[in-house]
Amino acid sequence: MSDKHPRKHSAGQHAKPVGASPAAEETAAAVALDTAGGAMEPSAVPATAQSGKLPGGSETLARRIFTGSGMVSVLAVLLALIIGGLLIASTDERVGATSTYLFARPSDFLSAVWTAATGSYVALFQGAIFNPLASSVGVQFAPLMETLTIATPLITAGLGVALAFRAGLFNIGAQGQIIMAGILAAWVGFALHLPVGLHLLLVLVAGIVGGALWGGLVGLLKARTGAHEVILTIMFNYVALYFLGYLLNTPAFQRPGESNPISPILDPTAVYPQILGSQYRLHLGFILAIAATVLVWWLLNRSTVGFEFRAVGANPKAAQTAGINVSRSTILVMAIAGALAGMSGVAQVAGTEKVLTDGVAATYGFDAITVALLGRSTPWGTFAAGLLFGAFRAGAVQMQIQTGTPIDIVLVVQSLIVLFIAAPPLVRAVFGLNPRRRKPAKAGRSQKAATTGGAA
Repeated sequence: MSDKHPRKHSAGQHAKPVGASPAAEETAAAVALDTAGGAMEPSAVPATAQSGKLPGGSETLARRIFTGSGMVSVLAVLLALIIGGLLIASTDERVGATSTYLFARPSDFLSAVWTAATGSYVALFQGAIFNPLASSVGVQFAPLMETLTIATPLITAGLGVALAFRAGLFNIGAQGQIIMAGILAAWVGFALHLPVGLHLLLVLVAGIVGGALWGGLVGLLKARTGAHEVILTIMFNYVALYFLGYLLNTPAFQRPGESNPISPILDPTAVYPQILGSQYRLHLGFILAIAATVLVWWLLNRSTVGFEFRAVGANPKAAQTAGINVSRSTILVMAIAGALAGMSGVAQVAGTEKVLTDGVAATYGFDAITVALLGRSTPWGTFAAGLLFGAFRAGAVQMQIQTGTPIDIVLVVQSLIVLFIAAPPLVRAVFGLNPRRRKPAKAGRSQKAATTGGAA
């Protein structure tokens, strides 16, 4: 005779909690730490934590934007370039002239649109990557060197924003962290007179420490008081900016004999060496940016600390329940993010400018948010996005000189990229990549029997 009643669990068995979802159980199991002091291997992170899915199968809008498919990023750039080309064509004189007899000879109009758009983008390429019209090979590759130089602070600051987001934090304060790093690095560079090697090392350390302190302070306030990091970082940006303006009007930072807010020139022993000779501005900072990318990749994917960061970013409550110190992770990740942004400040004062001005950070801190967004908060994706935006900046000048296209069109393209990345369904719809919805499978006889609880 079959047993019609469910068997009771023995004393050694533990029943599964009612209502616990598989995703919640998988996340909790992934962030569990060994009570003896050892942590699980980073490779044990579940697919839900790596993809950004929250327990229960839901995803936040911000996480979908930052960690979506890499193909969406590529298509977003392509779509932004297409629309940018149409905007360029709309202001071209020949396009306007051929539009008057569009229906009589549409080929003239289409040819004019194509020529205007492609001509500007070819000039952009020549100013950012390679100029075959230059007189020598060295000059032909000068645009590429300029792109790498401009991309250097974008990469390191973008890594700081991306790392914070992987831990569930929004680091909007890269601008202030760059400024504070630049202040300390510049002061060490022009106020101290040290031997070669040691001087540059101290400049780099001072900048990294300055950025780490400015970012770590935000993490400390969030961990101790619960203040939102977005508000804190935005306010810290203003504090750093006006603090810089004040310092540049004091005798300690203002260049003697100058009334403008500009510091003394850094000592030759305190600046980054140019890695390919004096004909290019490319300096040691780019090599350090590559090293920082490798370091962040290793930290996130191969270290216990990075595993804790990702676990906290996936589900802070589950991570805390499993024994991870969420407050410590918050402070540490913001300090590391600030240190990465601080490398951008050092690259500016010790690599590119060699002085400290009130525009030392330019817009690198805010552009870093876009770089991290385009890179999907992954180290190598952020690196590639930094190179792309560096190419936009480097080639915009040549595009304006050669074709008369305003530099502002590059800002429009960058803004469109952000817009399309923030709306992945729109990009998929434009390119016809929206997946078809699957019809739910019909329940079989066994499923029906299971729901009724009946067994013969």
